[in-house]
Parts: sequence; structure tokens; C-alpha cells
Amino acid sequence: MTSSHPTISDRTNPSMPTQYDFELSPPGRKPSAVSETESDTTSLASSEDLSPHKDGGLPQYMEKEKKKKKKKGIRKMFDMLAKGMRRKSNPSPTAEEPEVEVKPDIPPPTVEELYSALKQGKLEMAPHLLILERALVQDTTGMNEEDLIRQQSKVESLYALLQTAVLHVVCRPFESEPRLLLQALNVILEQEQEDQRVEAEARELSALASTRPRHWLKLWQKAVKDFVEKQMNHSSSTTLDGLRPEGMKTSSEASQSFVHMGKRMKEDLLIVAQRLQPLYPAEFNVFCTYAQCYHDFFSAQITSMAQFELDDQDTILLLRWVHNHYPNEVINDPRLSRELQAAGLGSLLPPKEIRRLEGTFLSNEMEDVKKFMMRGLEVEVEKWSKDNEPINLEGHFHSELPIDIIQIISAAQVKAENITVALVKQMKPLLMAELSSFLKSYQQAFADFTEKSKQKHYRATIMANINNCLIFRNHINQDSKAMEREISRYILPPLREIELSGFNILLQDLYVALKPLFKRLTQTRWATHNETVAEIIQITSDCLPEFKALREPYQKDIMEAIHLFLVKEYIIQLSKKRLVLKTPDLQLNLSRQILMDAENIQSFCAQNESPATWLKPVLPTLAEIIQLQDISAIKIEVATFANMFPDFSKGHLGAILTIKGNLSSSEVKSIKSILDVSTLLTDSSKSLFSLIKVG
Repeated sequence: MTSSHPTISDRTNPSMPTQYDFELSPPGRKPSAVSETESDTTSLASSEDLSPHKDGGLPQYMEKEKKKKKKKGIRKMFDMLAKGMRRKSNPSPTAEEPEVEVKPDIPPPTVEELYSALKQGKLEMAPHLLILERALVQDTTGMNEEDLIRQQSKVESLYALLQTAVLHVVCRPFESEPRLLLQALNVILEQEQEDQRVEAEARELSALASTRPRHWLKLWQKAVKDFVEKQMNHSSSTTLDGLRPEGMKTSSEASQSFVHMGKRMKEDLLIVAQRLQPLYPAEFNVFCTYAQCYHDFFSAQITSMAQFELDDQDTILLLRWVHNHYPNEVINDPRLSRELQAAGLGSLLPPKEIRRLEGTFLSNEMEDVKKFMMRGLEVEVEKWSKDNEPINLEGHFHSELPIDIIQIISAAQVKAENITVALVKQMKPLLMAELSSFLKSYQQAFADFTEKSKQKHYRATIMANINNCLIFRNHINQDSKAMEREISRYILPPLREIELSGFNILLQDLYVALKPLFKRLTQTRWATHNETVAEIIQITSDCLPEFKALREPYQKDIMEAIHLFLVKEYIIQLSKKRLVLKTPDLQLNLSRQILMDAENIQSFCAQNESPATWLKPVLPTLAEIIQLQDISAIKIEVATFANMFPDFSKGHLGAILTIKGNLSSSEVKSIKSILDVSTLLTDSSKSLFSLIKVG
């Protein structure tokens, strides 16, 4: 018994998986315009009709009669399929279904032809399969559960072929012809639309398994991910010079891998932007999808490497790529920056992981900085112990120690700067703390040297170390501009200790030689003051050439120290209370002698560029107090003097007033009361009288 309607055989042909066994007119020829009755007598029998009995069942012709009613629904389904394929666009039985285009005046393919075409990758056959799927779902009249499952299985087998054909094209986006690529993309969109249509329907429960949604857009996204992984894993011996970080060893496997991935990502995304983006419909968001996959792969590689125990170079390598090379040379590539910025890919590592690596980097760097600094100090101390004469550079004693230390600090900052400027800001306070610790060790080593050593080049070594302080100071002052002033305050004290102790050592012999001469002033009651002061100035002048080996700022500093010493020692002799002059004439004469000595001392110190101009009014003012006889005038002079020198105490004033033997005790007390109004010491106040003890 024959049937005019196409049927799907219950059994597949062994030579073809899931073989479909219904016949339509031969390809290229229009179907005969025959009635349903006529076609019943002319169509070929299906393979099912030729199958043997099962378990001694009914004869074949009786089985056919029994199944005739069951197959009525299937015949109706394929009637609809055949009619739909003879039009360009046939509205589906429900108004909500999107139209599926087929070529006009071309007969629908047989299932065998559909299978063969899909196996050959002919994507233009996809609409026929979609119509077949709809027909199966929409009309199941007369079919039992077994029939439905069998027919659906065969439809799904065709879908497997279609999926393979589509993925074959989209998995080779750079190689596939634009025509094939467009066909594959249209198939994916049709399947997505069908997913949405089916999801919107309130479909009744049936024996058919749910095959929707098929999520072919996700399949495409998975194909993109697989393609990207293949591209990024592809070995390459070439590197991109523009992406190779400065100073990076090309022999580093990780370094070469990152360079290759950066190059591959940029080259491939350029192809995506230039060739694929114009072809792909907006629904695919093609550039962002590819960019995200490349980014995710790169991120996964970086993240994986970050989980291992890294050495210093590996940590720096990761941070450079995260902070510098990837954002600056990949994301901000001029040819891709607009699209990549719009994609919003983010960082290669999560913030927490970046902070961990930054902490490791900073810790490693501080450890290295400390180690190298202390090694530099050890080398310097060894030179001191060997009594090596310091280098004379442009007339000044010089040591390489501060240069080495600053280079160590600068090298660490350069490493951080090559990663990111923000890391330099984190590092600076840490470097300052390490420098502070080093300077304390340096000051202690210098103190040990000055206590134990009295070698041939002892004084030259002292001057070299004083000169070192200037280089350190300049570096600290330059760096501390961007930091709070408190930071430099805890760094500078060790340097000041080295400078002061160095000056004291250098001036010690001079001070010892001058003290007896100052004592001669009181011993002779200023009778030979002119000759004594001249001798003091001559001895001082003779020792100054040695100090030319100090750097210029320190030449002035040591001259200021000498100037202060001369004025201080002169005041000490005036405060001895051994000289009491009871007449105004004697007081006036002493005042003139003091003014003469003050002029000689000031002139000598000024000629040798002493910056201690603040000392100029000291001796002349004391001379004025000694010669004045009016109590009110004396009080005014004392008040003015106390404002200039806040450390001028009643004890110091009393010692000077002792010279004025014609003052009563009540007058002395009245004058001293002027100092009851306290004057505040400020940071700019210079110490003078606090260095002078009075009995």
C-alpha cells in the first residue's frame, strides 16, 4: 500500500546515520499535480513497508492498514512542509512565527537530500530544517509517543549536522569567505529568534522533549572563546619591539609569552575591527565579544602566574604588564583605543591581587635597599680604617658614599616608576624611612671613628664626611618638597650631628690656642687688648686655608662657628666680674676699647665671608650699656637687646652691670626687672648667651 505524503521512516539506513526515507519529486523537477488519491497509487513504498514481521505479527499489508491512521498526522505535517516550500515566504500556522524564506519554484528537498546538503555544509538548507521542526511540534495528530520521539530524534540529528556546519564557519572567522560567514550568522540569528518565539508561547505538554532554547548565540560565544585560546596559545618566535618592556630579558619565557600575547591580541582585534565588525549584525556585539575573550585569556595567564611563589623579577614583570604595558600599549593603541575603551575590559588582575603584588614588590625593594646601603657603609668604613686619603675633587675632599646611596634609592624609584607613578608615591616614605635608618648607622659609625682614630688623614676624612652631608641634604630637601616637612625633620638630625661634631674636631686645636689669649684680656684689664685681639685674629687667619677643602656652604658654616666663638669668648671675659670700674670715665674708656675690638673682629669675620651678621650688634650694645649713666637709657638699651637675644638672662645682665661699680644695688635690681617680661625663643632665634655660663 502506498501513500502520496512524505514520511520519515521508522528505521535508518545503515549506510547513512539517521537516514530519512520519504520521497518528493526529483531535484530540479516540479512535483506532479496529482490528487491525493492518485498519488497514493504512484508513490514508492517506504523502507518501513519492506521491513520483516516482528515476532510473527500480522502480514505486512495488514500492518500497513493498521498504521494508516497513525500516520495520518505525519502525512499532514509533510503536506504543510511541501506546500510551504513552494512559496517564497509562507506564513506559519501561528501569526507569531517569523517568516522563513525559501527559494521560489524549487521543490523541497527530500530528507536524504537535506541530510547530504547539511553534511556538506550547505547552510542555505537551514530554513527547511526550521520548517520541519515547527511542523513536527505543531501537528502530532495520530502519532503515539514512540513515533514522536523517533521523529524528533531524526530532526535533532539534522540539527547536529547544521550546528557542525555553522561552527565550522564561525570557528574560522579570519579564513571563512564573507558569504559563508554571513550565512552562518543568519542561521544563528534565526535560531535565537526561534528560541524567543518558543519561549513566548504557552506550549502544551507533549511527549516531545524540550529542545528550545538552543542558545546558538552562546554556542557562537563559546566558539569565539575557543578560537581566541587557540590563537593565544599558538607558539611564535617573533616579538613586538613596541611591546617589549625596557630592560626586559628576551630569554625570559614569561616575558616572551606576554609579549606574544600582547602582539597577537592587537593584531587579531585589528582584523576583527576592520573585517568582521562590518559583517556581523549588531546582536553579536562582535568586537566587544572578541576583546573580552582575549582580555579574559590574558588575565587568566597573569592570574595563574601570580599564584606561584614569585621572585623579584617575576613580581616586577607582572606589575609592569598590569599597570603599564597592557593599558598603555595594548588598550590605548591608537588604532584600537576607541573600541577597547568602549569595551570597558578593566584590569588584568583584581584590585586585591594587585595590592598583594605591590606589597610584595615594595617589601622586596626595601629589603634590597637596606642591604645595599649597609654594604656601601661597610665599604666606606673600611676605607677609613685603612687611612686612605679621600679623593680631592675640584679642591674639596670627596667620598663616593652619598652618590652610591642616592643611586640605590633612585634605582628603586625607577623600578617603581616603570610600573606606575602611584607606586612611586607609596615607595617614597618607605625609602625615606630606610634612608633615616641608614643615616643613624652612618652617624654612629662616624662617631666611633672620631673617638678611636687619630691617623694621618684623619682631618681630611672628617672634612670628606662633612661634605657628604651636603649631598645628602640636597637629596632630602629635593625629595621632601612633595612630602610633609615632618618627614625631613626626623631624617636630618644625624647629618647635623656629623656636621657639628666634625666642626668641633676641626676647630678644637684652634680653640685651645685662642683661649689663653682671651684670658689675657682680663688679666691685663684690657690694657693690651689691641695687641691681644690682633694676635687672636692672626692665629685664626692662619688656620683658615685648611678649611678650603670643605664645600663652599661649609666654609661659611665653619667661619660662622669661628665668629660665634670669638664673640662668645670675648663676652665670657667681660662677665668674669673681675673688672669693676667706679667712674664714668673709666667705663667710657672700656666701652671704647670694646668697640675697637668689636670692629676688628667683625671686619675680619666679614672679610672671610662669615654669614653671622646677627652677631654684629652684640659687643657694641654691651659697650653702650657699660658707658651709659642714665638708668632709664640703660633700661631701654637692655630691653632692646633682650628682644634681639632672648637667651640674655638676668645673670648675664648682672655680670655686665658689675663692671659699672657706681650703680647701687637698688638700681641694678631696677634695671634687671626689665627682663621680668619674658621674651619667647623662636625657631629663628640664635643661641649665644645660652652658651655662656655665669657665676
